[in-house]
This record gives sequence, structure tokens and C-alpha cells, in this order.
Amino acid sequence: MKRTTSIARAAVGALILLFFAACGPAATGSAGPAHPEVDAIFADLQGDRPGAAVGVVWNGEVVHRAGYGTAHLDHGVPITPGTVFDIASISKQFGAMAALLLESEGDLDLDADVRGAVPELPDFGAVITARHLIHHTSGIRDWPHTMALGGIGFTDVISFEKILRMLYQQQAINFPPGSEYAYSNTGYNLLARVIEVQSRMTFREYTESRIFGPLGMTRTHFSDDYLEVVPGRAESYAPVEGGEGFRRMPNQLTALASSSLHTTMDDFIRWMRNYETRQVGGEEMLRTMVQPGVLTNGDALDYAHGLSVTDYRGLPTFGHGGSWVGYRTNFVRFPEQNLSIAVFCNVADCNPAARARRVAEVFIGDLMGPAPEASEPEPDPDAPELTAGQLREYAGSYRSPELDSTFDLEVDAEGRLVATHWRNDPSVLAPTGADIFKGDQWFLPEVRFVRDGAGRVSGFTVTGTRVRDLIFERQE
Repeated sequence: MKRTTSIARAAVGALILLFFAACGPAATGSAGPAHPEVDAIFADLQGDRPGAAVGVVWNGEVVHRAGYGTAHLDHGVPITPGTVFDIASISKQFGAMAALLLESEGDLDLDADVRGAVPELPDFGAVITARHLIHHTSGIRDWPHTMALGGIGFTDVISFEKILRMLYQQQAINFPPGSEYAYSNTGYNLLARVIEVQSRMTFREYTESRIFGPLGMTRTHFSDDYLEVVPGRAESYAPVEGGEGFRRMPNQLTALASSSLHTTMDDFIRWMRNYETRQVGGEEMLRTMVQPGVLTNGDALDYAHGLSVTDYRGLPTFGHGGSWVGYRTNFVRFPEQNLSIAVFCNVADCNPAARARRVAEVFIGDLMGPAPEASEPEPDPDAPELTAGQLREYAGSYRSPELDSTFDLEVDAEGRLVATHWRNDPSVLAPTGADIFKGDQWFLPEVRFVRDGAGRVSGFTVTGTRVRDLIFERQE
């Protein structure tokens, strides 16, 4: 009887805690210390809606640390600096740091052919190195685009193993390694696999033992199991299109090194301080982290080791942004002013980069140059007009052997060329040039039809900023 009573009391206590959590911090936004001008930047994220966690470190001191809005709308759980977020592509700097640490231990040659560690990788006729992967100069196609062309949606289960299997089926790369820059999440996933082989540990184990453990980041890990229970994790959301409220955006991704780092603002503050203390990595390695990559022609990139290196209003910066399902994140550091800012959002329309810049202006705006002028988009050139009869020349089924994916093209009742896929939304293809079309879905940015020796349409290629000339062959 006493045992039953104690259980009942515990249950009541838990309900009381949940009630006060739901009614408390989400309305105030601050966890302390808090700066009122920073609070104002996030005032629209207060209350019973998705929001953000924010951390600011200036000259080694935390000058702002707060949560705004709600982490889990179903249960009214507020966002705090202890809320766990998937910080998406901000994760890449940890993948790059892991590679540099493994190199310092003598277990990784950044300039060796990665096929020595991962023989499953196809031979593309050129050497791809870990350094290429770090700087996005490998030419390896980016999996979000290739998988979308394969009919996989972002809220589907996308595991580390599935990404690698897709990579091992690729038949070409975008360009000779080292010759150009094209952002590739796939390259960082391959880097994680190389680190696993060379360290004889899982990527999660290696980063926890070499980075997160030494820094005391006890609530930080790379997710390698999308079904894992993560206490205190924020759900991700997007605004309802054409309506009010929000809808959940399920996160079932385990893309090691490129994304999928789960952390809290309190833990990430420890990482931001590491750029000052050099506790993990040391002086030389932290300098290397912000050294840009260099192409084979000698041109320097504005991308270093998982970090974009640029400037804002005349002040040097480095950092990275992140975007996955409903999560939007940004980290920026002004090294000369010793100012670091992180913004983690759990809603797709948050625009954390713009908010982080506004936060920077609160503290060091008097040191900045003029604000950049907004540029007007250039008008599209006049597109050719094709009749329904002319468009029918392109109708047919087209298959990508490496993606095992088929698009059916047909002319609809309105005289438009439409590409359909059983797992994707239809895309209207509008002509922009001779045999060149643009889709109204993001995964078909440029469709260029190819012809055989007799002038008959024999296939098409898809090209975007991260995928080039991916071939779909016309089926007889």
C-alpha cells in the first residue's frame, strides 16, 4: 500500500512540474544573463509557438543565454538553454575537427585516397582525399538532391547507411577533385566513414571521446539511431501553408558529420569558448580550422574546415548555418572582437542568420561599416514558347540507373510539360532555351534534354548547384 501511495505522489508531482513548465519560462524568454535588446530581436517567438534558444559569448563571458517559445507543442514544453536541438549543418565543423584530431594522432592522412579506407567507393578515375571532402571540392554529388530525384522525401527515414549505399551506386562525380567547389553533405558523410575505419571506433564514439567528453558537453551526441529517445529534445515545425498554426516536420535523419548533431545551447557555449581557450585541438589546430581550402589552380575558397570564412559589414567572421526539416540554426564568430553567437530554432521560418547578425549589431554595431544594400534580382531572359505538339517530342519515361528512379513526362490538358514521379509532387517543366527546361519543383532546377545521332530525344540530365549532369535515360 505504501508503494502504491508513493507512486501516486510521484505521478502528481510530475504533473505539477509539467504544469509549471508549460506556464512559466516560455512566456518570459530569459534564462539569464539576458540583454533586453537581444530579447527584443526574439520577441515574436515568445509563447505557445515554436521558437529559439540563443547564446552569446563576448570576451569569454556569457552575456546572453535564453530560450523563447515552445520546444514541443503537444505538451507545452518551453525552450530553455538546456533544450536539445538538431543543429543541422553547423555539425560539419565537428566532423572537420575530428579529422584533424585523427590526423594529429597519426591515424589519418588527409591527402591519401579515401578508397584505401572505403574500397566500396566507386573508382571515379581520380583520387578523392579527406581534404577534398572537408572543403567540398571532391565533386561528389550532394545526397539531398540525388535522393529527392530518387523519390525520397526529407521526412522519410534517411540513415547514414542508406546515404552510403546511394553513394556506392554513383557512376560519376560533378568535376575533377580539387578543381571546383560544390557543397556536398555526402562528402562529409564519407568523411565520417573514413574516420570510423581509421579510428576503429564509431563516429559517435570518436567524437564523444575526443571532443564532447573533454569539453564537458554531456548532452551532445551525433545521432546514429533516429528511434533513440533523447530527453528534452525540441520537435521541429513549419508554418501551415495558407493557414494558421504549425505542423510537425519529423526528423528521421542520421547523417553523421554533415548533420545530425544533437546538442543544447549550454553545451554549445562550451564549444564557442573552445575557440578562445583552445582546450580541444590546441593553438595550431584551431588556426587550421579557419584556414580556407585552396583549389588546384591556386584560388582560395571562402570555406575552411566546416566553417564559412567571410566578413560582415567590414568585420571578419567565421561560422556556419544549418537547415533540416523544421530546424534552422546559425553560428557566427567575430574573432577580432572575441564575440560568438549561436541561434537554434525549431521552426522553418525563423531566419537565424539574420537574427544572429542583429544580435552582433547590439554588441559591436559601432565597430561595423555600412549595412549592405539590398540587391534587386535580375529579370529572367525571355523564354521560348513551345506548342503542345512541340512539347510532346519530350514526352516519355526516363530512368536513372544509379538512382533506380523513373520520371514520366507528359503534356497535360493545359499544354504544359509535366514530370511525374510516384513519390514526388509533379513538376511543370518550362522551356528556358533550346532543349533546356526549368522545373517548378526544387529538385528539377535545370533539365537539359540530349539527343542521339538521328536527332531524337534520348534522355535528359539534371543539374543544380550541388548535382551536375545526372543522367536519366529514355526508356523504349
